[in-house]
Amino acid sequence: MDNIRNFSIIAHIDHGKTTLTDRLLEATGTVEKGGEERLMDSNPIERERGITIKLAPVRMLYQKNTNKTPQLKIKNNDLKNADSEQYVLNLIDTPGHVDFAYEVSRALHACEGAVLVVDATKGVQAQTIANLDHARAEGLVVIPVINKVDLPAAEPERVAKELVALGFVKEEILSVSAKTGLGVPELLEAIVTRIPAPTPITPGAKGAHTPGVSEPLRAFIFNSTFDPHQGVIAFVKVVSGTLTRRNLHNLFLWETKEKLSALDLGVFTPKMTSIDSLGEGMVGYVATGAKDIHDVTVGDTVTTVGETITPIPGYARPQPMVFMDVYPVDADNYRDLADALGKLALNDAALTVRPAASPALGHGFRVGFLGILHAEIVVERLSREFGVEVVNTSPSVPYHVTTRDGNLLEISSPADLPSPETITEIEEPVVALTIFTPEKFVGGIMDLTVKKRATFVDMQYVADRVKLSYLMPLIEMITNFYDSLKSVSSGYASVQYDHAGYEPVDAVKVDILLNNTPADALSFISPREFAESRARAIALKLKETIPRMQFEIPIQAVIGGKIIARETVKAFRKDVEAKLHGGDMSRNRKLLEKQKKGKKRMKQFGTVAVPQEAFTAILKI
Repeated sequence: MDNIRNFSIIAHIDHGKTTLTDRLLEATGTVEKGGEERLMDSNPIERERGITIKLAPVRMLYQKNTNKTPQLKIKNNDLKNADSEQYVLNLIDTPGHVDFAYEVSRALHACEGAVLVVDATKGVQAQTIANLDHARAEGLVVIPVINKVDLPAAEPERVAKELVALGFVKEEILSVSAKTGLGVPELLEAIVTRIPAPTPITPGAKGAHTPGVSEPLRAFIFNSTFDPHQGVIAFVKVVSGTLTRRNLHNLFLWETKEKLSALDLGVFTPKMTSIDSLGEGMVGYVATGAKDIHDVTVGDTVTTVGETITPIPGYARPQPMVFMDVYPVDADNYRDLADALGKLALNDAALTVRPAASPALGHGFRVGFLGILHAEIVVERLSREFGVEVVNTSPSVPYHVTTRDGNLLEISSPADLPSPETITEIEEPVVALTIFTPEKFVGGIMDLTVKKRATFVDMQYVADRVKLSYLMPLIEMITNFYDSLKSVSSGYASVQYDHAGYEPVDAVKVDILLNNTPADALSFISPREFAESRARAIALKLKETIPRMQFEIPIQAVIGGKIIARETVKAFRKDVEAKLHGGDMSRNRKLLEKQKKGKKRMKQFGTVAVPQEAFTAILKI
């Protein structure tokens, strides 16, 4: 185990983590130089957007003090006869966007060290500090790295001062260029020198390992994905014991009490490569054969049947905090949408799906996401990978509702909110928000946060940046907050948030009526003091986006029985008198009355089509 190093690469979004991973793979001979870029990003959307969505592990072989691939291949993870200067490096590349912070937490739980990457042109950002705090909370050794030092706009000295302000020593900060490979050999040396080897944990012995005693198998599941042929693929780190082909058919999941007859095990090179065993401290995969990803819980402990063990303190399952109703544009595609969401859920355990229905949009699904970016990615994948065009409603968050009979309900859809007379209290989710910005933008950001109902907590100076801390309702953050923040800060501010529980709110349900018919997909829950202004804005936006029809369409926003906003989409009017040339006025009146009756009947039985553009426009209000 002295020759094993488990580490993650963590950073703010777009600071060069994945490119640096490519250089590490080339420097260790894991892949050939000049090959495919962004090798760890398997999804086309990740490559196009230049972001990482899912964590991705890879095993590299490294020989200390050289840039060559080890001459002695370490087969089946047997390091007993390996040269003392040869190392197995298990790297986990992580996402940088705040919506996928749970991926970072899982990766860090499986490591002993982390490489913290900071862009030399942008400096320390909000997610930089958040990831550093997570790594230190896990007790990891952190190696600070300044990336992109080859760029003309790079300011490595300024960024080094910011890192020193975070508690690092200037001499331990490394400078690299992930694009050119500058400084990568020095980084590899630092990884094997500074990051400790994994330590086997014996229950009740404060981490000590008893020599000569065979420990039971305990492997921590830190991620999972789905393969049509091999079922759920569990990404594991072996903490004690050995996972071999001999005990594959005798595995046991401690928390779910599921028995497994696994099909295969191996490591990532970066492709999945089968091997005979995974020893203590190693990171690899187990093809479980399970057909439901929810049967293999992230954070669970894998052992063998009949063993009595102390489970590994695991990672808490992520809870969706943003909900949208998703409906097919064409009702005939409902079954295709159901199949597509089912397949996406197999590879994304954070996605929750349940049926929903709307009089205006028909049958669809209520889908739970981790954040707005997560929702955007899923909707885009539905269109590109499965060819299903969808209409999605405005995002909402889970509210805790206490009723008069003492029941506590979790409501994620306005349609599920009980009648006001039965409610004693409503609580909304809040987040601990951190904004990192240059000092000149502080005033504009404070004005924005006041409008978003944020509560000021603290302000600190980190080098030449300002760190602002707030408590903000989650619903305010997911409705156009990012765009507004980028506008007031000219794109220089960055955001990090963590869920901080629930707080009471005086909220009401606002129903939107189209042609006197409730449109559940457009209804929303809002604080009472902002309900009317938001309702007026939505009514006006709907008036602009709903196409005119042969009858007049009233748009009304209602709280209970009280109308608080109204707009009207005027009807098309055909000139029925055009064919008349003179004559008695009674003929004109007769035709006009006939037209009026026809429009009245159309208004009574006609349906209003709400285009996708209307829902998209509402998202920005």
